[in-house]
Amino acid sequence: MSLSMYSASVPVLKQMLSALSDVLNKAEAHATEKKIDPAVLLGLRLFPDMFPLVRQVQIAADFAKGISSRLSNTEVPSWPDKPDASFAELQELIAKALAHVSAFTPEQFDGSESREVVLRAGTPKEKKLQGNVYLLQYGLPQFFFHVTTVYAILRHNGVEIGKRDYMGNY
Repeated sequence: MSLSMYSASVPVLKQMLSALSDVLNKAEAHATEKKIDPAVLLGLRLFPDMFPLVRQVQIAADFAKGISSRLSNTEVPSWPDKPDASFAELQELIAKALAHVSAFTPEQFDGSESREVVLRAGTPKEKKLQGNVYLLQYGLPQFFFHVTTVYAILRHNGVEIGKRDYMGNY
């Protein structure tokens, strides 16, 4: 039995976006309990040359919408990012990404494994990938990197989360 591109992407994206939402809820509760300014927590980084937590969440949401849109051969929606987004605004973004990803049907992904995906079209950084390569070697690894970085930033700064929180419900 073969694994469909839909099954390899949409349920995974939904699981991890839901877990990311739950982790952010715990982070917000932690900030309240410890009397930490939420903006400080949202601005934390693992290292000075890395993006802050707020941007990591935004990029994870961008990859979720991009993966599902590109593989279903639909337009990738443009959602502006707010550099000083609050926990509530990040939760709204995740909810929007979840709704977007959830709207697709398995049939929309038919043939996507061999469909050409063009990244940064018309720029010097343009890259063309076959759908299965895009999903497995670029899209999902990028998505997981940013979700994992959010987890690492929060865990490193004392938010009581563990592997079960990172994984969510499956």
